[in-house]
Amino acid sequence: MFSFQHAQNSAPKPHQESAFQRVSVNLSGRLMLASHEEYDCTALEMSPGDVLLTSPARPRGGERIIAYVDHVGRLEGTVSRVADDAFVIQLNATERKREKLAAQLTWIANKHELGLPEDRRHDRLAPRKTLTELTVDTGERYSCRIIDLSLSGAAVDIDTRPAVGSPVRLGNMKGRIVRHFQEGVAIEFSGIQSREALTEFL
Repeated sequence: MFSFQHAQNSAPKPHQESAFQRVSVNLSGRLMLASHEEYDCTALEMSPGDVLLTSPARPRGGERIIAYVDHVGRLEGTVSRVADDAFVIQLNATERKREKLAAQLTWIANKHELGLPEDRRHDRLAPRKTLTELTVDTGERYSCRIIDLSLSGAAVDIDTRPAVGSPVRLGNMKGRIVRHFQEGVAIEFSGIQSREALTEFL
């Protein structure tokens, strides 16, 4: 299963390309150049430190770019390399943001293996509140962080691994464990939820 390898030394410093492993993605988005012109774009490869974009935009080397990419969110950085129809942005992000991005990209890279019940039938949502609790049927509670959320399930970053099939509660949502993966577990909700039912996260 895919996993990011981070170079040791977590002190904040300018990103080095060798510090992260990229994963192939195909995520649509929009970007804004320093001139405030906006263009469609597609992220082709991404790591927690940089992203390869293809776009009609023609930025200059060193130009500041802001992009909004599906399932990842806002990215900001400077152009480090330019090709005919693509360019690389070195991301300007805190360590916490890089860790979150690493978890999101790991999820994207592994989702075909995980076989979550949603299987693209329900759009993934972007939770504003990602820190919550997972309660197992014995009543024990564990802190966790939501990586991915939809109307039918969720993936959470958690140290504990309840057995597959175990009934659990994510916040107030009942469900069961359907998969384990490197960062945590995948949960299938007991039924398709409404957006209103997920307001505690949104």
